[in-house]
Amino acid sequence: MDPLDPAVPGLLSAGRLEVTGRIVNASNATLFCDIELDGVRAKCVYKPIRGERPLWDFPDGTLADREYASYLLAEAFAPDGCVMVPPTLLREGPFGPGMVQLWIDTDEDGGLVDVLAPSDVPDGWLTVLRARDSLGEPAVLVHADHPELQRMAVLDVVLNNADRKAGHVLAGVDGRVYGVDHGICLHEEDKLRTVLWGWVGQKLPTELRSTVRAVRRELDNGLCGQLGDHLTRRELRALSERVDGLLATPRFPEPSGYGPAIPWPAF
Repeated sequence: MDPLDPAVPGLLSAGRLEVTGRIVNASNATLFCDIELDGVRAKCVYKPIRGERPLWDFPDGTLADREYASYLLAEAFAPDGCVMVPPTLLREGPFGPGMVQLWIDTDEDGGLVDVLAPSDVPDGWLTVLRARDSLGEPAVLVHADHPELQRMAVLDVVLNNADRKAGHVLAGVDGRVYGVDHGICLHEEDKLRTVLWGWVGQKLPTELRSTVRAVRRELDNGLCGQLGDHLTRRELRALSERVDGLLATPRFPEPSGYGPAIPWPAF
């Protein structure tokens, strides 16, 4: 189902959820569902709060709220309506309250992040990390030099995304780029871990600088109030500081050096 279909919000909020499977390699309970309302059907992901695995650095029971807060911020990044995060909301489900998100069908041949032999890197792709594989052969972590990935990288700075794995970057069959799995975002401490480091130190393009200014306006014009239902005051203050930091120094930041810069596993 097209994420821009006007029926999507009502379907996600009021549709009947039927669990059809589970994504078994996910850290937290991630259930694959059919959802139906008045003859309109789609597929979605449902993450019940009761299925969240406790983390030492994120308060228990907050991951669904962080997913929803990340979606609200992604909306502020998309004045044209093409939101990088699939439509997401909080609601009751078969296993209690949780996050529900529209499923995105992906182009299996359209991967935007990969680990390759140096000789196999496509022209124009950016190198993030050089290493050796299990046989001792050289390998590189690379990603496409794609404007939507740039936008996602800046969104991740604002979200303080601690887990932007390659598998969380989706090339949709509609030609758009989506990011998923934002449960460990928006911490008050610097925790940015991502595979999208290819533009480190470069100036933000003019369009992205305008986008960050628009996010600042949205925060001042009511978005902070919405986010306050899902985040702590300290987290909101840290969010504002990250936005203001990008406005003051409009460049793709470097890793902080205080922890791993890339999530593990990277995929």
